[in-house]
Amino acid sequence: MQTDTLIAAAPYLIEQKYAAYTDEQHSVWAELVSRVLPEVEMHAAQEYLDGFRIIGLQPDRLPNLKAVSARLEPRTGWNSTPVSGFLPAPAFFEMLAARRFPTTTWLRSRESLEYTPEPDIFHDVFGHVPMHSHRVFADFLQHYGRVCAVVEDQDVLEKLGRLFWYTVEFGLIRQHKQIKVYGSGLISSHGECQNVIEGHCAIHDFSLDEVLHTPVKVDEFQKLLFAVNSFDQIYEAMHEAEQRARSGRL
Repeated sequence: MQTDTLIAAAPYLIEQKYAAYTDEQHSVWAELVSRVLPEVEMHAAQEYLDGFRIIGLQPDRLPNLKAVSARLEPRTGWNSTPVSGFLPAPAFFEMLAARRFPTTTWLRSRESLEYTPEPDIFHDVFGHVPMHSHRVFADFLQHYGRVCAVVEDQDVLEKLGRLFWYTVEFGLIRQHKQIKVYGSGLISSHGECQNVIEGHCAIHDFSLDEVLHTPVKVDEFQKLLFAVNSFDQIYEAMHEAEQRARSGRL
């Protein structure tokens, strides 16, 4: 599906003006990467690390989304599509269903290295996009968008939002008898990643029932997260969640 078939998201689509990025912005990107890359290389899931290389991220230059998409799209059909900012839910779900990841093009300032209230290109690309090169994860994310795009019940959407939060944003996986991170909120945040690594966060085995009944906390470090044994688990969980939503059992 191409971007010209997007309806709800159409008003938010923009072009990335790559040549307009300043030396200072490239320098900020480089500093952001240097702050988290050592722990990411040590604690990130192998699928994330593979994706980082596949999409060609550079530690000292902001990503060119056209170049990223040119490497990503032949592999899984996903595209990093520049948008003007935060999207309303219908536009967001529509883009996911079309394998178009809404990617902001602005970058936080040097004064906001630790935290920004809205996702920027560092969170979106460094945090999210490498995982889009993994076929099972990519299929899960598209299916999530398709399901949510047709749900009107806000209580159901809230529960499905918890599934997104505890996988895409703050997901953990067990690999080689260790806990590895793959969620973008962990990958792109030194503080959140350290919160897990240093044992300040409880880790439960992934359970769809528990995930759906665990409220999201957006204004504090996570106190409970969930670890899968493989990405097949979240793919299967999404299909189970869809069946429950359709039958009114979610």
